[in-house]
Amino acid sequence: MSDHVDRVLAQWAEQCPGLDTSSMGVIGRIKRLARIVEAEQRAVFGAHDLDPAAFDVLATLRRSPAPHRLTPAELMRSAMVTSGAITQRLDRLEERELVTRTRRAEDARSVHVSLTPAGRKLIDRVLGDHVENQNRLLSGLGEGQRERIADDLRDLLESLGDTDRQVGLR
Repeated sequence: MSDHVDRVLAQWAEQCPGLDTSSMGVIGRIKRLARIVEAEQRAVFGAHDLDPAAFDVLATLRRSPAPHRLTPAELMRSAMVTSGAITQRLDRLEERELVTRTRRAEDARSVHVSLTPAGRKLIDRVLGDHVENQNRLLSGLGEGQRERIADDLRDLLESLGDTDRQVGLR
């Protein structure tokens, strides 16, 4: 069986026989897969009146240790966005009463962002649908294949400098 990328590679092989296009096979498939996954995730998040950015903030808070609160800077590092983008996301989520911002006792110039009960209830519901969707998307692969692909992609990301220490993740 062949896919679109195989057809592209065959065309390059015919037009430029000496050109090593093996990287195109990997990158092309990663890009196509990313588009499919993003569309499927948007559909799941949209069914809960969320976008990927809002899901990211709620999920980051939810996976943080109880009481599920972080500073905007911690959220920003985890989501790898600018301070303006995180402020905009938090404004929207606070408007919907899914998060609250409270002054930190140890530094009144800074705030903690916390899930509200409604925010926790929503993220727990969305999270189940999200994981079910991801499992559906990967259902064509066995457990061993999933582990190998995850390991290989981790190795590639690390080789490109994308490590916990490099991106400031917790």
